[in-house]
Amino acid sequence: MKKLLVVDDDFSMRSVLQETMSKYGYEVQVAKDGKSALKSLKSNKVELVITDLRMPGMNGLELMECVKNDYAEIGFLIITAYGTVETAVDALHKGAFDFITKPFSMSQIKSRVERFFDFKDLREENKQLKQNLSYEKKFNKLIGISKQMQDVFHQIEVVSTSDVPVFIEGESGTGKELIAQAIHDNSERSNQPFLKINCSTIPEALFESTLFGHEKGSFTNAIKDHKGLFEEADKGTLLLDEINEMPISLQAKLLRVLQEGTITRIGSSKEIHVSVRIIATTNKHIKKLVEEENFRSDLYFRLNVFPITISPLRSRTDDIPVLVDHFLEKFKNKYKYEKKEIHKEVIDAFTLFNWHGNIRQLENVIERAILYSGSKPVLKLNYFSLESDNLKNTNSGFNDNVTSLAEMERILIYSTLKKTNNNRSKAADLMGISVRTLRNKLHQYEDEGTAIVD
Repeated sequence: MKKLLVVDDDFSMRSVLQETMSKYGYEVQVAKDGKSALKSLKSNKVELVITDLRMPGMNGLELMECVKNDYAEIGFLIITAYGTVETAVDALHKGAFDFITKPFSMSQIKSRVERFFDFKDLREENKQLKQNLSYEKKFNKLIGISKQMQDVFHQIEVVSTSDVPVFIEGESGTGKELIAQAIHDNSERSNQPFLKINCSTIPEALFESTLFGHEKGSFTNAIKDHKGLFEEADKGTLLLDEINEMPISLQAKLLRVLQEGTITRIGSSKEIHVSVRIIATTNKHIKKLVEEENFRSDLYFRLNVFPITISPLRSRTDDIPVLVDHFLEKFKNKYKYEKKEIHKEVIDAFTLFNWHGNIRQLENVIERAILYSGSKPVLKLNYFSLESDNLKNTNSGFNDNVTSLAEMERILIYSTLKKTNNNRSKAADLMGISVRTLRNKLHQYEDEGTAIVD
């Protein structure tokens, strides 16, 4: 609820304003003079002060100047019966949002208050947009407006200025590699190599040679000297993807490199100094692996200097619309379609799913739908299909024959309503959608004749 403070030495005026603005849905505090207002602001956070200009002791402009010194973000609406153009201009120059002269109607006050909050919201929106554009420019393909992603962007900014190891944890498909790339691109090593290796794809027998290199003749088929990834990435960054798959026998050697900054090729006793920034990722609960002694605790603590955890897509549904727009544009250009858009009901349906494959799965689903849709400009629910085990509510009565996204959505909605005894608010909350969206869906099913009736 938006909060106001009314300051006026006239009891009847402040009482009328408090009663009227409260009816309009605002939380209203009152003060009889400037001194009382300052005291109130110390214990009550408000967004807008409506104050009389002429008051005993401290006038409205003096109050505003005093408040702005400590709370620059608080807005001021000045009221006076002695208004002149000069007074109005002076008030606005000193920071007032607006100025109104007595006599005035309550609708005029309401209009000005609404205009202040509209302006405030727009300013915040523009600020956020500028921040997002800044992040997009800095972090290339990383996309997200959710609080979780904004936190990740901030962490990237912080850690990019250093050389400390970074440990990124998150489910498959959440964008861990993109985060690693962004850290490298925004670091002082950005003009140096950025190499990556998936630890789950290398045979154990070749692991040490791949990382540290080997000398000619050190083993069968070692027909020439070979630089390992640490030498190739010298002065740059090395991404060890799915580091949890690294053999336990090799983890001690990696720890030594991190501690001493030197490597030794297989078949050689010569130490080679390397300067490599390590970024490691995992899609497993690494602490559990440490507890089970499947990952060395000393290596974990050495790598985990700066941890970054990226949330799964199902817990940051605010990002779904912007990701959809991004992939839609990508595949529209790829397949040479002039116009492609996704119906709003698809976005609503997407919030009902777990997205086990996260962003990668969302990308694949959109590309497939674009191919199915052909020349049709609008992608509706019938162009999408998802596995039934993707639903957030797994007790929904689905069987393997149900593959249509629209059908799964419809069955999920009615199943959740049944579970909550037709409590729409509770059902909407469980599914992560608004009551309005739920109501619109139910009307749609009734109009189509597809409503499920027990």
